[in-house]
Amino acid sequence: MRILLVFLLMLNCPALWGQKTTIFLITDAEGVGGVCRQDQTDPKDQEMRQLLTGEINAAVEGFLAGGADEVLVWDGHDGSQTLSTLTIHPKAKLLMGGLGPTMLMERRFSAVAYVGQHSKANIRAGVMAHSYSSLGIQNMLVNGKPVGEIDVIAAMAGHFGTPVIMLSGDQAAANELREIVPDAEMAVVKEGIGRYACISLSSTAARDLIREAARRSVSKIGKIKPYKATSPVTLQIEYTTRNSLPIDSESRTGAEVVDDRTIRFKGKDILEAWRLYRSR
Repeated sequence: MRILLVFLLMLNCPALWGQKTTIFLITDAEGVGGVCRQDQTDPKDQEMRQLLTGEINAAVEGFLAGGADEVLVWDGHDGSQTLSTLTIHPKAKLLMGGLGPTMLMERRFSAVAYVGQHSKANIRAGVMAHSYSSLGIQNMLVNGKPVGEIDVIAAMAGHFGTPVIMLSGDQAAANELREIVPDAEMAVVKEGIGRYACISLSSTAARDLIREAARRSVSKIGKIKPYKATSPVTLQIEYTTRNSLPIDSESRTGAEVVDDRTIRFKGKDILEAWRLYRSR
């Protein structure tokens, strides 16, 4: 019995195997405390950059205090133009630039977390809610279920065996992750009362909340199961009314054109379906 308990403890604590505990922290802007208007999400908006960087650095502090060895921060907002190595936490690493279909998940991080996250499209009281493109995409569905970045990223991480352990953002984003990963830690920094209206915590209070949620989340590595999309996977994209599909869309590999604005891809798993969608 004693040997079994030690073995189970080692399974839940990679450090005991001599492995680094690495958190992949994915960032956005619409879910940051104090950001409630579209103009604030411009990557060059100095206040937004300061607010986002403060929340990221608080999360990094929390992860390290909880026992993580390293944190890789991906500048995931609007072309990866928001963050700087001048202001990011000195013990964090910054990933800049677009990622391929795997989102780097093939590196099999210890866990994934979100900071500044918004909810999927068409959610009431979701602050600037959208699914990857607020101007281009009306709906995105995986196996018939409406999804956004939260669900797709969690499913891609889960495909490679990596769990999601923490999210900071508005209440709608927290609700969305809770549906698929109920045991993840949440730091709700604002409540949406409309698309461009919210009740926000102060920057100091938001950072304190995020830091503590991040600290607690590290202990859940090995306890939270990776989120898996049921295979095979059907990915359907409905574009907005101003975005008819190109005339040659039927010729895309694995594509099924549903109507003038809707295209569908089928894959054996989330990775294959997402690769088909991302290929041009």
